[in-house]
Amino acid sequence: MDRINHVETIYKYALVGLLLVVIFSLGQALYFMMTDKDDDKRTVWALTRRIGLSLLLIGMVALGIWMGWLHPHDVGR
Repeated sequence: MDRINHVETIYKYALVGLLLVVIFSLGQALYFMMTDKDDDKRTVWALTRRIGLSLLLIGMVALGIWMGWLHPHDVGR
């Protein structure tokens, strides 16, 4: 039982860390959009990274729910 709680804790920290990386990538894209003057692709690449990381985050949340490591709330009931 202690090992399961340890895995859940590490998984939740990984999710929060990935969410922070997604937010950082979004801020990076905003910065590139505001500062780049020419036809530079840094904004596009930052947004592409953000989309890929967001899909990974959604997949990790779905996997965590399926494995029983994450417990969604029954808000609608």
